[in-house]
Amino acid sequence: MTETAALPGFAGRTYLFQVDNGAAFRNAYSADGRRLRWEGLGESAGQWEDVALHVAQVAPQVYFVSWTEQSGITVSHVMDLTNLTVRVFWTYEGEGGRVGELHTGTLEPVL
Repeated sequence: MTETAALPGFAGRTYLFQVDNGAAFRNAYSADGRRLRWEGLGESAGQWEDVALHVAQVAPQVYFVSWTEQSGITVSHVMDLTNLTVRVFWTYEGEGGRVGELHTGTLEPVL
């Protein structure tokens, strides 16, 4: 996979991201698609961060997007903008070492 040269399809857009574990986020992507401001909703309300993105297009309207948060959590998304679905893999430090979780989610464009 190579870094995307053209603007990704999510650039300048905002989505409500619902995860299968009940978590929800408001994800606002910068106009150039290089940054994300995520805001936690529901139980995560009040949490937010502005992060630099690594982006690669893997198919038409399908993007691999990843970032590392200040807490050390790593997040990787495969975003399918045609079907408005996401496959998510995140890792964080647990009691016994690094923990990884695989999730699915949906995107709803915010106008």
